[in-house]
Amino acid sequence: MNCRLLACSLTVLALVMLAPAGAAAQTEASQAPRTAWGAPDLQGVWDFRSLTPMERPEELADDESFSPEQAAEFAAETIRTRSRDADTSDRVVPYNDFWFDEGTSVTTERTSLIVDPPDGRIPALTEEAQERQAALAEARSAVSSHEPTPGGFVEDLGPGGLQVRCILGFNSGPPMAPSAYNNNVQVFQTEDTVVLFAEMNHEARVVPLDGRDHLTDSVRQWTGDSRGRWDGDTLVVETRNFLRETNFQRGATTPNLTLIERLTRVDADTLRYDVTVDDPTVWTRPWTYSVPMQRNPYPVYEYACHEGNYGLYNILAGAAVAGAEQ
Repeated sequence: MNCRLLACSLTVLALVMLAPAGAAAQTEASQAPRTAWGAPDLQGVWDFRSLTPMERPEELADDESFSPEQAAEFAAETIRTRSRDADTSDRVVPYNDFWFDEGTSVTTERTSLIVDPPDGRIPALTEEAQERQAALAEARSAVSSHEPTPGGFVEDLGPGGLQVRCILGFNSGPPMAPSAYNNNVQVFQTEDTVVLFAEMNHEARVVPLDGRDHLTDSVRQWTGDSRGRWDGDTLVVETRNFLRETNFQRGATTPNLTLIERLTRVDADTLRYDVTVDDPTVWTRPWTYSVPMQRNPYPVYEYACHEGNYGLYNILAGAAVAGAEQ
């Protein structure tokens, strides 16, 4: 190697070593797949299961991130206490561990999915929401989660009513959030449309990207009215005009909910899902959580909400008998 070639080689090496960290991140981001028309490719089946809690546990109030030991201990304890197989207390545990598909570990170093507020906790309820929840608790005293509120056979099957009636999946919201099982969403994409197809209840949200306005306030839907746009390599979806509550946070939201969802293809196997929740009639401020979704090589499967459709009939028949006996 002559001196001139050696000098050039050392210069190139020095430039690489001195390059800012952002340059490496930019290179990694540029490796994320793109569509034939040049947009980030979000397509595929994405698994959002996670043992990371939505809110930071009180015992970890001073810890923004898990240590490896804390993460392993938290996951093991969560798996142990969620199942009838190990729980011997009087508290209600819905299933044996066999039925759960929440994963076996936390999926982020953070001790909560919530990233804002910084304490990792859901903001305080408004006074209106507190009064509404207190009235609901009083009306449903001694009523189990899947029973209708007395006298509420049509309008009110309780906080989980939309799930019981197979109207909305309990993890598909919107917004989507990790839950007991069927934590998958399939993304379809064209130049002017994106579809978010949730495995649970097979809800398909069609998101136009062509700049059209939202529907008028008089046209409301169970999953709201979604409009999307690109912000650099991030798909931003704004959803409003909800008919009433969704299954998010066990039906805590109202028709005043506005969602801002951001989907970013981090790499070939990761899709980051960031959500800002804003319902001024429920919470005293907007709040944001973030879920890393992992590529799932398998297709979405049928979700038979009520096999044979016996479930709802039996729930209502049982409630009618119980009401007659009172």
